[in-house]
Amino acid sequence: MHILIQILLVVIAVQHLFFLWLEMFAWTTRAPKVFRGFSPDFFEKTKNMAANQGLYNGFLAAGVLWALLSPDLALARQVAVFFTACVAAAGIYGGVSVQRSIFFIQGIPALAALAGLLFL
Repeated sequence: MHILIQILLVVIAVQHLFFLWLEMFAWTTRAPKVFRGFSPDFFEKTKNMAANQGLYNGFLAAGVLWALLSPDLALARQVAVFFTACVAAAGIYGGVSVQRSIFFIQGIPALAALAGLLFL
């Protein structure tokens, strides 16, 4: 894979590992500082839901890391296309339905990596 695509994949994996940590382990402590638009009691009430979302983010990170570490380049590309498409879809949906910044933080890197994977 091209080095720029690999860098984007590392960025995506690190982002989703951070999301996993934030949503599963720091939802009631650190997340209120990240998501300032919500009331303090929101985080306690949604702790289980956020942990579930964190688990899904961990699966996305694992898939991207699988693509990065696979010695089979053809398989690595296919896995990377699938998982970056999943991340891009989540970024687009989150940007439309929750907060526009989600598209820029999550969607743009995934779309850039996906475009590189498909067209380079």
